[in-house]
Amino acid sequence: MPRGKKYKAALASFDRQALYTPAEAVDLVKATARASFDETVELAVRLGVDPRKADQIVRGTLSLPAGTGRTARVAVFAAGDAAAAARDAGADVVGADDLVARVEGGFLDFDVAIATPDLMGQVGRLGRLLGPRGLMPNPKTGTVTTDVGRAVTEFKGGRVEYRTDKVGNVHVRVGKVSFSRQQLLENIHAVVEELVRAKPAAAKGRYLRTITLASTMGPGVHIDPARARDLEEELAATA
Repeated sequence: MPRGKKYKAALASFDRQALYTPAEAVDLVKATARASFDETVELAVRLGVDPRKADQIVRGTLSLPAGTGRTARVAVFAAGDAAAAARDAGADVVGADDLVARVEGGFLDFDVAIATPDLMGQVGRLGRLLGPRGLMPNPKTGTVTTDVGRAVTEFKGGRVEYRTDKVGNVHVRVGKVSFSRQQLLENIHAVVEELVRAKPAAAKGRYLRTITLASTMGPGVHIDPARARDLEEELAATA
């Protein structure tokens, strides 16, 4: 993929092979983000797991202390009182059979899908559409629940879902370039600690293999995995 002059200039401004502390990585990402819009900052972590094995899939949700910098578009599959609760909580689209039909027809204009347990029989038909996009509701991530109002509020407020891809990578939005250094560090710390907490018992050897921080249009900056959990000291120094 051809890269523009701004990207090449950003690439030349630091050592791509070096391993940086989280604070150094944040500073570099903020300094090399040169797009005309407020770029999203994403953390990519390569885990020492084999996601082909069910007992080594790492997935869940977490609330970022500083939020994500954007409001998630939430779709809720629910009926009756649960549907009303979802609407009251600010869900972007709510429905039952009608929403299932819309998604089957190609409607995918949402970031999170939540469903009540009684509708999962119908929502299950959407697996081939929602699954590859990471949108399929799942009890493990809190997106299959009877308390849809609370789930909508949490995802609208900065709760994010994570899951290993087919090669063991986890990608999580940790904010915007406009966030302060401390806000980004707090969010990075929350993600790293959550991934360590979620380490499968079956995972052997080095768990945090590589960690990369990047903005939407900028180059990736490598964080030293051995320093990734030493964030408390950096947060204290930043405060």
